[in-house]
Amino acid sequence: MKEVIAAFLDRDGTIGGTGGGIHPFEFKLYDFAPAAIKKLNNLKIKVFLFTNQTRVGRGFFTEEELLKGFEMMKEELAKHDAYLDGIYYCPHKPEDNCVCQKPKVGLLLRAKEEHDLILEECYVVGDTGGSDMLAASKAGTKMVLVRTGWGEGSITKYRNHWADIEPDYIAKDLVEAVGWISVDLRNKRE
Repeated sequence: MKEVIAAFLDRDGTIGGTGGGIHPFEFKLYDFAPAAIKKLNNLKIKVFLFTNQTRVGRGFFTEEELLKGFEMMKEELAKHDAYLDGIYYCPHKPEDNCVCQKPKVGLLLRAKEEHDLILEECYVVGDTGGSDMLAASKAGTKMVLVRTGWGEGSITKYRNHWADIEPDYIAKDLVEAVGWISVDLRNKRE
């Protein structure tokens, strides 16, 4: 059976936005994000968006608006010959105690089942220690923390409070994260 490797990319603060939940129609990709995602596509790594969207549950916007925002983002990526293999999102409020909201691993487990993944061979790239990196740690994926979005502040907070979930790599941005993933894969295959 062919090994399926995936990169799970957080949305806000990792591939675009501000690091906080904004309306889906206002979300903008970072200028460098399409090229970084295209590089993952070229490496034959499945690319999944992996995002908490609690503002749906809180009534700031509808799930239909969120889905339309995802379509707009996919259209923008397509202009650069880049694409996502899937989108996994949690629309619930934290108090809903669902199984899919990061740092829980429900989104990762669903993707594992749907795409026959070995999570230990996959990567999570995100800007938060308490959400993205903690979910990655629980699922056993490799962890790449980016300094964009909440990343810079998360480094200090997370080092003080979650010393047992040290990222495998801390990157300036998604471009550097993808570069590290590329090297890591090459080293594993040699």
